[in-house]
Amino acid sequence: MAEGKELIELKFRIYDGTDIAHSTYASSMTVATLKQKIVAEWPQDKAVIPKSINDLKLIHAGRVLENNKSLADSRITFGDLPVGVITMHVVVQPTIAKNKTEKSKEDMQKLNSCRCVIL
Repeated sequence: MAEGKELIELKFRIYDGTDIAHSTYASSMTVATLKQKIVAEWPQDKAVIPKSINDLKLIHAGRVLENNKSLADSRITFGDLPVGVITMHVVVQPTIAKNKTEKSKEDMQKLNSCRCVIL
């Protein structure tokens, strides 16, 4: 087969053990495209629901996959497995905007490395 034309059978395991988006994917597909599919197929009855691909991290063989890389670039193992499905783990980390004005004086004092009191 030509490079990029190889197919990989994947499923994605979410935080509660549920598997989603079980399908066959081209090795040329990017991680960002996979994340879009996962967000679209996310079960709506779950307590945590990702709003965008930035809320997700895909983990394979202990490594967090980068959005701009393809499955082949990410060295997703295929070809050396006789037959089987590769399971990737999905971690949801919603982005939370922090308001700098919400820090209390006590928090600011903890951050002050010289142990001086700021008034």
